Amino acid sequence: MLYYNVRPMPHDHSHDPGHHHGPAHHHHGHAHSHGPATPHPAQAAPWSILRMTVTARLAAALAVSAALWAVVLVAMR
Repeated sequence: MLYYNVRPMPHDHSHDPGHHHGPAHHHHGHAHSHGPATPHPAQAAPWSILRMTVTARLAAALAVSAALWAVVLVAMR
């Protein structure tokens, strides 16, 4: 099971040694999780290389390659 954006849940009480709310309130350090019956809603990806056409992927690869070669040539100067 994959978990994205796992953050500790916020809470606003003290952590004194004698301070206790009982087992129902004990969630310190546990990741946010839930079963597959109640998943998070899908979020649209802002950009994905998988949605690019083959020609766009090749053009991007050539641009990255040219930029890296430019760094190499400048470093060898």
